Amino acid sequence: MVSEQQLSAELNMGRTPIREALQRLRQIGFVEMQPRCGTLVCGTDIHQQLELLEVRRPLEELMVKCASQRATDEERAVLRELASQILKAAEDGDTATYLKVNRQIHIKEVDAAHNSMLTAMMTASHAQSRRFWYQHIQQNKAYEEGARCHAKTLIAIADNQPEAAVAAACELMMFLERLTCSRFTMFSPQVELSR
Repeated sequence: MVSEQQLSAELNMGRTPIREALQRLRQIGFVEMQPRCGTLVCGTDIHQQLELLEVRRPLEELMVKCASQRATDEERAVLRELASQILKAAEDGDTATYLKVNRQIHIKEVDAAHNSMLTAMMTASHAQSRRFWYQHIQQNKAYEEGARCHAKTLIAIADNQPEAAVAAACELMMFLERLTCSRFTMFSPQVELSR
């Protein structure tokens, strides 16, 4: 539990910007407001992550298709560079750089789609997913597979190949679902998944 007053004192800020920030965090599901108690920071949930990935899949496919068709030459060059950077970070086992580049990939892909509504939806879903990965996924071979999936998607976008970009995005989403399910079975081996 946190309170506006506590955060205001810790951050040396007025309560109005704190309240506005907490409202934004509530809208994307990071916190819950508890009347007369404060604000509860929500945990991450594997079932919720699988639901999020189910919703995110068609949005990812639409995003990469649009990005492939609409990206500028400059955006395509940036996406190629990001593909190289994420592969190198995974190869080097550099988790901090990997996560930083991963975040940039999400931003640049959605920017290249040039659709403001899609940007709003993807920004929220990426934030939720990122929060889950930060808590549950440690540096391992999964980073290398994730980097390859991301790079394949980015190169297809940069090469203006919408069908290849959609297929690569689908491969990435299947990888993320497998990774999430593997985390689920680690925590609850007696439960069978319906996926």
